[in-house]
Amino acid sequence: MAKPQGRTRIAACRCGQVAFEAVGEPIVGAACYCTSCRSAGEQIEALPEAPPVLETDGSTRFALYRKDRILCTRGHGLLRAHRLTPKSTTRRVVASCCNAAMFLEFKGGHWLSVYNHRFAPNDQLPLEMRTMTRDRRPGVEFNDALPSYRTHSGRFMWRLLKAWAAMGFRAPKIDYVKGEAHGVS
Repeated sequence: MAKPQGRTRIAACRCGQVAFEAVGEPIVGAACYCTSCRSAGEQIEALPEAPPVLETDGSTRFALYRKDRILCTRGHGLLRAHRLTPKSTTRRVVASCCNAAMFLEFKGGHWLSVYNHRFAPNDQLPLEMRTMTRDRRPGVEFNDALPSYRTHSGRFMWRLLKAWAAMGFRAPKIDYVKGEAHGVS
């Protein structure tokens, strides 16, 4: 298989021991307001010396990339899974060296939702849309023209579907995350 072409962005943990290379354009740059992302963000931020996960409005910013366009280039042995409950199929992955949230993965998904703060400021994706705004914190209002959807919109789902079709409807496995994050309740 040919190496993907396009711009390369580096996503790294706070201390630099873990890094990913993301090649090409992302599927979308989004902010999620769902209760699960907010709860997980609060739990991860409570870890010792963890960098911020949540935005000031309680959202979590992500850059969604096809799994075949992102590669762990160093530190995969430091990655640990965090799940909201033992039976959760969604996992957030934390770099255990500095407790930086690296990405979110849906079981069976063909993409990774990389925490936008893991990219250098000039490589962070601009916000294209807000999702799951029905779960936003009380008092959070939007005063701009950015698309803001109560749930996962048709536009959001269409972009995921197009990316999956471009991958031949494959969902590569991320099998290098070993173990669970400690100290996350």
